[in-house]
Amino acid sequence: MSLLTHFKAITTFIFDMDGVLTDGTLLILDNGQFIRRMNIKDGYALQLAIKKGYRVAVISGSTSDPAVIRLGKLGITDVFMGVKNKTEIFQQYLAQHGIQPSQVLYMGDDIPDLAVMKLAGMPCAPADAVTEIRQAARYISHSSGGMGCVRDVIERVMKLNDHWDLHTDVASK
Repeated sequence: MSLLTHFKAITTFIFDMDGVLTDGTLLILDNGQFIRRMNIKDGYALQLAIKKGYRVAVISGSTSDPAVIRLGKLGITDVFMGVKNKTEIFQQYLAQHGIQPSQVLYMGDDIPDLAVMKLAGMPCAPADAVTEIRQAARYISHSSGGMGCVRDVIERVMKLNDHWDLHTDVASK
């Protein structure tokens, strides 16, 4: 099966948070709060994917109320934070929604994502993922985590399925 065939079959995007939706940097403030950075172009693609009927979920070992709020503003309601066993959540999510693994693009960047990537039909990695993740990926984005890698994979899938409509009204990123 060709790479394009794998991309075309995708109905569901599942992403890790830190190192995929963010650049993996944590700024630590004097008050102990953490600040993460997300890419606005990724936000546009995420919102458009949801508007076009794709499922989008986030499975993360970290916790961040501001990130959950940001994802909610983009329309992402399937957000699993503080997850200890990503494989278990991944399998439950697919079963709950009747999704086949071949329909799922999962993007991760580090060792906690490895087991899930082996289950997804289209395992992907940002350009700056660790070696083991890049080796497990069927596709490695030209962009790094938090720097457009999410936009890259969503745009590829949607263009192959004629869903990348530049005239779709998407209010905010």
